[in-house]
Amino acid sequence: MLTRKFVILLTVLLLWSSISYAERVKDVADVAGVRSNALIGYGLVVGLNGTGDKTAYADQSLMSMLNKFGINLPAGTKTNSKNIAAVAVHAELPAFAKPGHKIDVTVSSLGNAKSLRGGTLLLTPLKGVDGNVYALAQGNMIVGGLDASGADGSKITINVPSVGRVPSGATVEREVNTGFDLGNTITLNLKNPDFTTATNLMNVINETLGKGTAVALDGNSVEVMAPRLPSQRVSFLSMLENFEVTSGRDSAKIIINSRTGTVVIGADVKVSAAAVTHGSLVVKITESTATSQPNPLAGGNTQVTPNSDINVDKGDGRMFKFPEGVSLDDIVQAVNKVGAAPGDLVAILEALKQAGALKAELMVI
Repeated sequence: MLTRKFVILLTVLLLWSSISYAERVKDVADVAGVRSNALIGYGLVVGLNGTGDKTAYADQSLMSMLNKFGINLPAGTKTNSKNIAAVAVHAELPAFAKPGHKIDVTVSSLGNAKSLRGGTLLLTPLKGVDGNVYALAQGNMIVGGLDASGADGSKITINVPSVGRVPSGATVEREVNTGFDLGNTITLNLKNPDFTTATNLMNVINETLGKGTAVALDGNSVEVMAPRLPSQRVSFLSMLENFEVTSGRDSAKIIINSRTGTVVIGADVKVSAAAVTHGSLVVKITESTATSQPNPLAGGNTQVTPNSDINVDKGDGRMFKFPEGVSLDDIVQAVNKVGAAPGDLVAILEALKQAGALKAELMVI
């Protein structure tokens, strides 16, 4: 039953992958420059219940913060507080985010804090790669993990309690210029570069908006003439992203998960003429014990001796002969007719690849 389900899965994948269908432009391409930007900052989490850091830089950060509020501690003073944690704070700044918008932040412990549960992130500037501050983060954290220990040394940890999130915890302070409203053109970058898809996208735009409107720069980018006024450009892109384009078929590819025996096969995979013999070797080892009991007057001791029973089954060899240009669909059916397991198909595909008969990229994960 397992083998039958496996083959049905492969057959469905083969048939489905052979069908070409149209997709919206917004599903296959992105507008150049319209993207998110990574932000990062260093901050302090306070209010922990004794699960904080025991590091020197956490103490130093706390003293530096206190100094900013006019509390000057003598040099060399150690707070030894277990209720604070030094953390890294990072977030994604979406495209077109304006000052005042809220974004989520992720908080990760930098030291040896056991848990950030119940903590509050203090005001933390979030900077971009250019060193400018683009957002300010602060708020109560949500921690999904759990860490608990007993007096006898027993301990249990669920998920990761040293990482938390602050939903809508950062306020955008600076806008990023995307260059969206500059120039006479916009560039569409394919999410999966392909010369056929780029050509189809160019043709669809030119057929709808007029010849010469779009030019394919390479297998990834298509340049499109666009209005200069921002309001007109927004309407233009709203129309453009809903055009439908037929994507090019992927290159012949086979992906094998060697641990589970899962095989995903592309539709254009072909095999040169080849013959493969595949057999299975099964080794069974059974362990048992035997007891030797001496006679009542012999004066000996009872002995227990182990016995090992080893059985080797070579199995039945299977011969598979494939003509020139046979598809993987035919291979699946041939392997399935002899009742082979998914692992047998994986072994056959690897053998064909080694022999140079498999006309596809074979990826084993």
